[in-house]
Amino acid sequence: MYQTKEIAAFVGVHPNTVRIYEEWRYISAVPRGDNGYRIYSEVHLFQLKIARIAFRCEIVQGLIRAKARVIVEASGKEDFNQALEHTQAYLSHLEKEYDRALEAIELSEQLMCGKTSTSIGTYTRKEAAQVLDLSPEVVRNWERNGLITVPRLSNGARAYTENEINQLKIIRTLRTAHYSISAILRLMNQAGGIRGINLNIKKVLDTPEDHEDIISVTDRLTYSLEQAMESAKELILLLRAKLYLGI
Repeated sequence: MYQTKEIAAFVGVHPNTVRIYEEWRYISAVPRGDNGYRIYSEVHLFQLKIARIAFRCEIVQGLIRAKARVIVEASGKEDFNQALEHTQAYLSHLEKEYDRALEAIELSEQLMCGKTSTSIGTYTRKEAAQVLDLSPEVVRNWERNGLITVPRLSNGARAYTENEINQLKIIRTLRTAHYSISAILRLMNQAGGIRGINLNIKKVLDTPEDHEDIISVTDRLTYSLEQAMESAKELILLLRAKLYLGI
């Protein structure tokens, strides 16, 4: 059994955080002793550990924070089976976002070096949106804001090629990182202005240059996602131990 200060010290938080977690139902209801003080159990300690690990990730966009919260809420209800299922889905989501971020780094290098696709296939706006898992309105908004210029066919219809798809992938990742439209516009213009340079993205990450901004966002994003995936794996191990070994 633990008092508030004791259990807070175990998980490295302020005692007020423990009380807030109880209020938000991230941990089970806490009984009180005859003296009125809260009495925490091993279950509460476990729930606090789950919450602290789940909320390590600083990324709040792309439903990541919401998915972490669902895990903690299930744990707070002592439904650890459900918490495990949510964590596995959370890890899968993080891995998908991580793959997207790595792809954006590669595409950024291609864009900066002036590499373009020779594919002659084209997409409508709706088809391009489907490829990118976006809504057509989002793509239309990016066009309106000048983030991308889409060529037109002889009949006036927009025709997205692989080059536009790749540019949209970069924009999508930057938006995921919560950069403003104006900032992304500046970055995309800057990337277009240095085409032809044989740029090694990995080297640039270690050697900041004038065009650092478009690199640093993907760098921070991949690093944060790597940390989040490690935390998700740690959660899975803890929850499995709880369920199958009673630890």
